[in-house]
Amino acid sequence: MFKLAAAFSLLASSTLAAGLEIQIEGEANGTVTIDLFEDLAPKHVEQITALAAEGKYDGVVFHRVIDGFMAQTGDVQYGLMGGDMSRAGMGGSDRSDLPAEFSDRPFDRGVVGMARSQNPNSANSQFFIMFKPGHFLNGQYTVVGQVTEGMEVVDAIKLGTGGNGSVVGKPDMMSKVTVTD
Repeated sequence: MFKLAAAFSLLASSTLAAGLEIQIEGEANGTVTIDLFEDLAPKHVEQITALAAEGKYDGVVFHRVIDGFMAQTGDVQYGLMGGDMSRAGMGGSDRSDLPAEFSDRPFDRGVVGMARSQNPNSANSQFFIMFKPGHFLNGQYTVVGQVTEGMEVVDAIKLGTGGNGSVVGKPDMMSKVTVTD
């Protein structure tokens, strides 16, 4: 009986494959589709999808965008368009920080990773999308997904010209983030 219940549980969890559909507005305009890797980073995927389902990512800016490297967003505390964005990139959500879920998946073009502080167990709500491979990040940051459609939109996101890639002026934003099956 227990084996049968375990088998059904496995089948149910595999049908819960999640992704994100992100509407981007600004210099870049369009839709980006991301496949999330529940098998590699289940706690991170749960946190991202919960925040997206609650609408927390709607209106959040891309605050750090480095040409040839990555575009970072997801600061639901300080990164909301129209608010005081002077601290964008320093905040998170009201949820707990997450323990690292490192994997062998490399940071290639289109890979989505979780941003964090120096502490490997400090990822919360912020994430980044790779413009090009960044294998020096392998085993250092949690991989949570892969862009499956819309990399041309990601490539068009307004680049940062400030210190450490901070976006000066009006940044591009995620106008709407929807959880998909």
